[in-house]
Amino acid sequence: MLPLYDTIRARSFPFINIALIIVNVLVFFYEITLGVDIDRFMLYYGIVPARYSNPFIAAKFTLLEQSVPFITSMFLHGGWFHLIFNMWFLWIFGDNVEDRMGHFRYLIFYLLCGIAAGAMHVLTKWHSDIPTVGASGAIAGVMGAYFLLFPFSRVIVLVPVFFFPFFFEIPAFFFLGFWFLMQFYGGYADLLGVAGEFANIAWWAHIGGFASGMVLVFFFKKSKRNYRRFYADEFFPW
Repeated sequence: MLPLYDTIRARSFPFINIALIIVNVLVFFYEITLGVDIDRFMLYYGIVPARYSNPFIAAKFTLLEQSVPFITSMFLHGGWFHLIFNMWFLWIFGDNVEDRMGHFRYLIFYLLCGIAAGAMHVLTKWHSDIPTVGASGAIAGVMGAYFLLFPFSRVIVLVPVFFFPFFFEIPAFFFLGFWFLMQFYGGYADLLGVAGEFANIAWWAHIGGFASGMVLVFFFKKSKRNYRRFYADEFFPW
């Protein structure tokens, strides 16, 4: 079930959302130029839980060096599909959230969600020595905020059935709720050790990002009073 677009438009230009997409793309192009040095780059700037859980490894890094990956990791990606899917979700859901928060608030919100997602990943993969990268944790936070801000907006999704494309218009709360349940199912399977080939997906980073977005939105959203003239009331249940 691939989202294509939502049915509401932002009333302000999403400067920060577009800037985030551009930065992610530029960083990925830089990654491509690294060649054989990419593994070292990922180990240093990605989140590696063992760097925090193993005291012998942790002793080799300063506090600043240990803190930096919680920011840098959310701008790194492991491949074209990883980048494209993340940026596509950010493009669909980010502009309206930025509109409700304001540009600077949205940037801080985005970064905090990414940090929370990284922290959740470290806690749930405590001894892993595999670097985790990607903007999906921060984007999950954006989706969590969208889930509360615009639950009754419509999302147009593509569902392929036996190679035939079918298009459906569904409420945002249904699409995002289903997405969250899939992450929770994957995270639970991962904790049980039965996730198989999907064990390398940062399920709990997604869950942590989504949950943090649902909490932080209350502190970063602007009053809905000034938005009723632009958005239909049905988008504001609270």
